[in-house]
Order: sequence, then C-alpha cells, then structure tokens
Amino acid sequence: MPSATTNGTTNGATNGAASEANGATQHTRPYPPPPPKSSFLTTMNGAPVQRPAASQRIGNNLRATLLLQDINLLEIIQHLTHERIPERLVHARGTSAFGWFEVTDRIDDVTSAAFLSEVGKRTPLFVRFSTVAGERGSAETVRDTRGFAFKLRTEQGILDWLFLSTPVFPIRDGAKFPSFTHATKRNPESGLPDHSMFWDYFNNNQEAIHFLMFLFSDRATPIDFQHADCFSINTYRFTKADGTFKYVKIHVKTNQGVHNFTFPEATQKAGEDPDFHTRSLHNDLDAGNQPSWDVYAQIIEPEVAEHYHINIFDATKTLPLKDFPLRKFGKIYLDKNVRNFFAESEQSAFSPTNIVPGWALTPDPILQTRSLAYADTQRHRLGTNFIQLPINKPDFSFTPLNRDGNATFNNLGDVPNYYPSTFFKYDTAPQYAQPDEEHWQGTVVDFESELTDADFDQARIFWEETLAKEPGQQHNFISNVAVHLAQAIGRVRKVTYDMFTRVNADLGQRIKTATEAEVAKNACPPKPPVKAMGALNIANLEGKQAGHNVGIFAHKKRNLQA
Repeated sequence: MPSATTNGTTNGATNGAASEANGATQHTRPYPPPPPKSSFLTTMNGAPVQRPAASQRIGNNLRATLLLQDINLLEIIQHLTHERIPERLVHARGTSAFGWFEVTDRIDDVTSAAFLSEVGKRTPLFVRFSTVAGERGSAETVRDTRGFAFKLRTEQGILDWLFLSTPVFPIRDGAKFPSFTHATKRNPESGLPDHSMFWDYFNNNQEAIHFLMFLFSDRATPIDFQHADCFSINTYRFTKADGTFKYVKIHVKTNQGVHNFTFPEATQKAGEDPDFHTRSLHNDLDAGNQPSWDVYAQIIEPEVAEHYHINIFDATKTLPLKDFPLRKFGKIYLDKNVRNFFAESEQSAFSPTNIVPGWALTPDPILQTRSLAYADTQRHRLGTNFIQLPINKPDFSFTPLNRDGNATFNNLGDVPNYYPSTFFKYDTAPQYAQPDEEHWQGTVVDFESELTDADFDQARIFWEETLAKEPGQQHNFISNVAVHLAQAIGRVRKVTYDMFTRVNADLGQRIKTATEAEVAKNACPPKPPVKAMGALNIANLEGKQAGHNVGIFAHKKRNLQA
C-alpha cells in the first residue's frame, strides 16, 4: 500500500519534508528535514571545530591541566550530563512507528468526525507500543499489559487513542491509581520487586480479578506487538454536530493473527534478547512489511446504557458482543520506522484530552482521571511547551492564551495574550456538540465502589468458557499464577487462594496445590558451614535465590517468612 496522505491543510514547517507521488502530497513524519550527508563539526552556536577529539591543556602531553576556556570540551560534557529526561512512570519501555488510518466502512451516521467522513479517507498516524510496569531498559517479553498509543493527525487537530492489550482495567476508582501503580513497582524500602506487595494489593482490591485473569493467561506474553489486539478500555462518545451522541468502545484486531509466548518461552526470550519486541517491529518494517489492524466500534445507545445491567463506565468489565456487536469502520497500517528514537519515540506525548470534533470524553471515572494525569506528566517530562515539539505539534493550532515557558518556539508575536480583544478578530469555532448534552444534579459525596459477587461473573466466564475452549490454556494459567504467587509470603498466598475460589472453587484449589508445590520446590536447602575469609565473614551470605526473574515484571522472591 502507498504511504498515507494528509486529509487537510498542512504546514510544511510542521510536517517536514514532503514528496510528490501521483499528484498527492505525502506526509509520514512530522519532523524537520534530514541532516546533511557530510559536514565539519561545529560548536552549539555554529562555529567550526577543527579537532573535535582534542582538548586544550597546558603541556603538550597526556599528563596536563585542562582549561576552562575549551568551549568544545565544556559544551559536549555539559550536554552529555543533561541528555536524559525523566522516564515515564508507566509505559517507560516502548518503541514506535509511523503509518496511517483508513476508513473502510461508513460510520458517519453516529459521528461527525471529519477524518471518518468517507470510505477510503486516510489519516497519518504515529504509534508508540509499550509495556506498562517495566522501566525503560527492562525486558519486553515479560508478563505485562501492552500499551498501544495512537496519534492521528486529522484536519481538525490531533486525536490520541490510548489503548491497552487487555480489554479490562484493574481499577474503576481513580483514587486507586497511585496504589495500583506502586504495588506493581519496586518495594520502597529495598528497591527490589516484591511479589508479596503485588498480591497483597490485589487481595485488598478484588474488583481487579477480571484483569488478573487476562494478565496471567498467555495473552499477557505476546510474541510481539504486531501479533496482539488492543482495546479502548474506557467508554468514549461519538458525537454529531447537532448535539446527539452515542457511547462507544473501540476494539483493534490484528490482521497478523494473535500469537503468544508461553511463560517459559517468554522468560527465555527475555534473557536472550530483552529488546525482542522492538527488534521485531523494526526488522518487520525495514523488510518492507506493513502490519495492519482492523478497527471496530461497540456502539451503545444512551437510553440503553442508562438501564443496562453492566455499568458501561466500569473499566473492570467488558460489554457482551451479543448485545453490542462489533462494527468495523477502519484499518490501521504501519509502514515506517522512526528516524530518531529519542526525538520521536521518547519525546512523543499522548493524552486522552487530545480530542477532535466527533469524538468526546465521558463520565468514565478512570478516563476522567487519565485526562488529569497524562498531559501533566508530559509537562514534567518534557516541559510546558511539549506540544511544540515536532512529533507532538498539530498541523494547525492557535493558542494565544498559552504563552512563554521553557523552550518556546512559536509565541505568536503581537497577537493579544488575553481574550477577548479589540485588536484581533476571532472567528467562531465549530462546536464539538451542544453544551447541554448531559444534565447532572446531585449531592457531592466521597464515593468508592464496593466489591460485589457480580465482580467475579466475567472472570468466571473467562475461566469456564473462554480458556476452557483453548487447549492447554487453563493449565498454563494455573502454572503462570503458581510460579509468581509462590514468591509471596504464606499469609498473602492464603488470601489469594480465597480470591480465586470466588471465581471457581476448582480453580482456587488447583492454584493452591500448584503454588504450594512450587513453594516446596523453591525452598532453600540447609546452608553448610563456611570459613571466615580474613575480615570478610561470608557465613551469612544468602544462597542462590530460587525462581529469580520468574513472572510478572521480573519480580524476585522477597526475604520474608510466612
């Protein structure tokens, strides 16, 4: 397939170099022109540097005093010590590519979004794939949810889709975000991953049980990003210019087929090639392949949502396909690798608040919380003007009220920095939807959702029906849980067995049996006495820890007793 073409007015300074093909201007990279093929080196201000590897010193030999007047040396050392920016708290490990979105089926009966207005219309996009919990240099094939962050460059602005490889989320109360995130990171005392901490969190927040069923299935160890599906998780709105709207959940299904590693395969691959997912995507695109995904919508009528037995704003639940069938409306193609990993992948910034007319937020509490957090973290990582970086900059924006700050590239000159003003003509903007589309009235309360038996229903269906139809997957699930849970302390394991028993009694018993067998296998043998070696007494050195790097986020066994 040919590369994507823009579907609106473009700015060459924003979109970078363009090529003409068949009379259509192609834009695949929002990036400046490529560097020259050859050049002498210069200082930051452009002055030539004759000997870049030399340093000014007193005495014409290696043993000498360096001089502070050596501008080239000062610049390259000072820049080196400032090259790294804060990594993302979550989704730190990732890779990226360019491609396009194409409308395959009409959807304009439920949305007025311009980029969805006609079949065949293409919109350039950038995608960042990621793991969730691991740090920037962590192995990519470990057990984890995968992030799919799409940045669509529509003629009405940038639209960000922030999707995940599991169709459900572990929380539905925004205030639990910090606890969930901390529990899947390192122990604050030891700085080590901690299985007991992980399972203790979920024991006390069991609405996440549906998420755990996906997380410990082989679905959480995909062979690469090209062979995985993703889901919007949250409920959004398709809106029309007349103010009407439908609720929508998005499903993105790979055309390469879903293929997963087993836990042993994923663990082996993490040791052999921790960059396997990045390498797979890079090599795939370098070879000229174009991985693709079909895009579907689950449409929910507002009147149906109000009385439906599942709360459509509960991110821990899915909506049954029999009641809300999938409706195909598009396809995503990838065709090019990033040209500069740091400038494009690391500096890319996504937020659910990047919306366009025809696509809107909802009262989904997790979506609302994400809307607060995402743009704020980019200001921390990249600075106030992160939106002015080429990878993030829309083709057109006019924000005279947002001025100054670090790294300001476009400050709009004499345009008034207040509104309204006698000295500037402001046009009327097209409306997203009528402002009175929803009415709310009620008392302000501190609300926290409560766990009910219904929270275990979909997890039970996943175990008794979905995994039961997939040969070997129930066995793999039990093994995956057992290997990880065996690294937790006894009193935590006991509560976890009870949690899985609420899903299915046989499941709870099988997990208990398998986990305790794993605990017994991992028990360290008695340590033989050893001699003191000079001032170093190694008698108390711990023996080799069994089961290290086994399981989710490469957690290690915590040194606690039951």
